[in-house]
Amino acid sequence: MNNSNNKKAISVLSGGLDSTVATSLLADEYEIHAITFDYGQRSAKMEIESSKVICEKLGLQHTVIELPWLALLGGSALTSQKTVPKLEMNQLDDKEICDETARKVWVPGRNMVFTSIALSFAEAEGAEKIIVGWDHEEAETFPDNSKEFLDAFNNLLKIGSMDDVQIEAPLIQMNKKEIVKTGEKISSPMNISYSCYMGETQHCGICESCMRRKRAFEFAGVPDETQYAK
Repeated sequence: MNNSNNKKAISVLSGGLDSTVATSLLADEYEIHAITFDYGQRSAKMEIESSKVICEKLGLQHTVIELPWLALLGGSALTSQKTVPKLEMNQLDDKEICDETARKVWVPGRNMVFTSIALSFAEAEGAEKIIVGWDHEEAETFPDNSKEFLDAFNNLLKIGSMDDVQIEAPLIQMNKKEIVKTGEKISSPMNISYSCYMGETQHCGICESCMRRKRAFEFAGVPDETQYAK
């Protein structure tokens, strides 16, 4: 899928469902360098492994960047021994519950940091786009996935970059079901992607990220090849 023209992009690739589909969507249009972050999260090993294989499938350059200091800030269940929240499927649309769980897994400034680092890569390599997997469903509880955040960051780039770099979020108006349908249509390697907060070889099947993944495939009517422990 890797293209042969000179248009370059940097992808912030976590190895998850959203960033995998977003990157796949633009893999024919840009020569993509994907970057994956190890910030001490429980799922770092699996995210890196998934990202590596995804990049091999799509023919992309891949770099892992270590940010150990993010885990030192504490506060998030993803980077500490705090309990990762579990949800039932019927709770996924309860905003009060999801707001509470989002706070428990919130990593301070994560997308702000990741996107700023991606800008450094973009400027250094002459890339015109930064590809991210931000989407509408995640934006319901995570403000740094929202259209408002995207627009604000792009406005900042007009001032803070000497190059013409823009953030491209092709899924920004989509929910998870629509993302899975899109991924199926373009043959994105969604089966390789890794979404679980816990970081085990099998998806736990009960954290919020797993539950949203399960529901997305079910609602989209697309076979889910994910291995769930529960």
